[in-house]
Amino acid sequence: MKKTLFAVLFGFVLILAACGGGGDDGDASETAAGEDLYQQNCAACHGGDLSGGAGPSLENAGDDFDHDEVVSIILEGYGGMAPVDVSEDEASDIADFVTSQ
Repeated sequence: MKKTLFAVLFGFVLILAACGGGGDDGDASETAAGEDLYQQNCAACHGGDLSGGAGPSLENAGDDFDHDEVVSIILEGYGGMAPVDVSEDEASDIADFVTSQ
């Protein structure tokens, strides 16, 4: 009886694992990673909600700059902003988050 119950439960777990985590969540997970990186590297100046502070608001950054421009700004700096010490992939994730807001 225990073996049968275990086999059924194990099969159920395998089915759930096979069905979950797929789909088009790549963009969502990149945006979530970008939000975490933004909070760690950018929020002190640009605000936790992108509303600004010591640095300008980024609430409409996606209207003014495209993804690649935001990556460049992050890696090279812009105006009085120093370059941010992140990898290009991390800068891309941050840009995904900022331009999607």
